[in-house]
Amino acid sequence: MPDVFISRQPLINRQNRILANRLSLHLLNGATPRDAAAALQSLAEFWPAEEKPVFLNCGKTPWDAGLLEWSVPSNTTLELPGAAFAGPEAAALVASLQAGQASLCLMIDEHAKTALSSGVAFRFIGLDARRFPPAQLKTLAAQTQPYGIGVAFNVSDRQTFQNCLDAGLNAAASWFFLHPSGAPAKALNPAQAQIIRVLNLVRKNAEIKEIEAALKQDVTLSYKLLRYINSAGFGLSCEIQSFRHAVTILGNDKLNKWLSLLLVTASKDPMAQAQMHTALCRARLMELLGRGLVDKGEYDNLFITGAFSMLEALLGVSMDKALESMSLPEAICDALLGHGGVYGPFLDLAIACEGEDGEAIAARAGMLGLSADAFNQAQMQALSFAETMQI
Repeated sequence: MPDVFISRQPLINRQNRILANRLSLHLLNGATPRDAAAALQSLAEFWPAEEKPVFLNCGKTPWDAGLLEWSVPSNTTLELPGAAFAGPEAAALVASLQAGQASLCLMIDEHAKTALSSGVAFRFIGLDARRFPPAQLKTLAAQTQPYGIGVAFNVSDRQTFQNCLDAGLNAAASWFFLHPSGAPAKALNPAQAQIIRVLNLVRKNAEIKEIEAALKQDVTLSYKLLRYINSAGFGLSCEIQSFRHAVTILGNDKLNKWLSLLLVTASKDPMAQAQMHTALCRARLMELLGRGLVDKGEYDNLFITGAFSMLEALLGVSMDKALESMSLPEAICDALLGHGGVYGPFLDLAIACEGEDGEAIAARAGMLGLSADAFNQAQMQALSFAETMQI
């Protein structure tokens, strides 16, 4: 049966914030661009909101006009390699592109001149950072500037990201920020330790007044907590006014999930916003994937596992150091420390969809009995959730 799986990358701008989401199509088991068009059409109700741009590429599959049978959303930019304009299907592709209104990004390759002379208008020009050294990147960025806004793809590390910006490009897509920027710290800083103290009090079902007193020692904690709970992603019908009100409405179990987000926001890394967005995506994705596969009472634990999977980058300490003072269930620790236990396969899938190996994504989804459609829908919902949270 043809399968179409989607992986993702963030596109980071000069302010170190996520400018757009980049989605890659992986066509497996004989899937065609028309199958991809059908899969994308089925995601219409889950597609990221219009205010958040999306870049879409076909991965290793050659482009053809069949993909354009999909009604391309207005916030979506299609990435096309120059080679697509030099093959046997080029005429049909050019006709379809000229007839449509989609935003386009030309990926520079040896056929770029053919593409630029095809009569098709490009809004963005994409440069693969793996193919060009810094000096050539700068030259190409200058040469292609009249044709579109320059963006970089496949950026391997923070220095390469800076090289791309120095070359005149406006943004870069990759996961170069997933690891701490410096050597691991020996201990948590006081703010991080205070958040863990509050988390442990909630897990131990301490008196409300005791938890409130701990929160009041750092006013920003209370502010952040209420901001998260009142975010659109939480879906409450009334506004939570205080911690005591939150306990009344949510109960300690649910509140623990949202307090966990405070720890995710404790990063001082320049890439903190992108790291937090990733943590939220993983958290919500794991929670959604677990529905019907684990007991309902474990959904929040899946969320926490996904959020805490980024603790090394967010806190700048090793995972074992981050967890040693936290009273977490064994299943969460097993997943975070060794990708084991019942939550391990969910975490593996959440991380796999940040890579470029479509077969690995399919294999991990298959281990959980998940179809490509179910997985793709959950991933789009997770992206939308992360966008609604006030990070």
